[in-house]
Amino acid sequence: MRKYISVTLIVGFVVGIVFLSIFNWTLTLTNTEDFCISCHAMKDNSYAEFKESMHHKNKSGVRATCSDCHVPKTFFAKIKRKIAASTEVYHTLIGTIDTKEKYETHRLKMALNVWQTMTENDSKACRNCHKADNMDFEEQNKSAIKKHIKAKKEGITCIKCHKGLVHEMPEDGEEEAEKRGL
Repeated sequence: MRKYISVTLIVGFVVGIVFLSIFNWTLTLTNTEDFCISCHAMKDNSYAEFKESMHHKNKSGVRATCSDCHVPKTFFAKIKRKIAASTEVYHTLIGTIDTKEKYETHRLKMALNVWQTMTENDSKACRNCHKADNMDFEEQNKSAIKKHIKAKKEGITCIKCHKGLVHEMPEDGEEEAEKRGL
């Protein structure tokens, strides 16, 4: 009986290690830019816009990827986001956004969802790279200096002012965001 329990524990341990390895591999794979743009709706729309932004190419050479902004770093938040992303995969498979026209029809709703999340988590994705305490205000123009000092003082989150920075602003985006307090 003892031998049976020992073998069962060893087998369970090995199976657990294999499962966790496959799970981690899957999480890592689905955080790659290649995975994100494997759907042509993202490649032809979101990624095309991103490639024109300062987050893709800039004088410092620092480059963000899709997951840097759209997937949280902490484990449970990441899992929650992956579960939510399964609905996006579903809508991709059924063709909800499979043409430029359909994508544009849903752009505002998609943007509002992202802005809502970023408002709720105090633009955590932005703050992973951009630290207000490390900003060199002398390198910014006067308007940016004023706005960043005010934002820091009043606790205004990044996305409040930086909508449309990486992806095109949806039609009526500013108005809808304002209505919702985003």
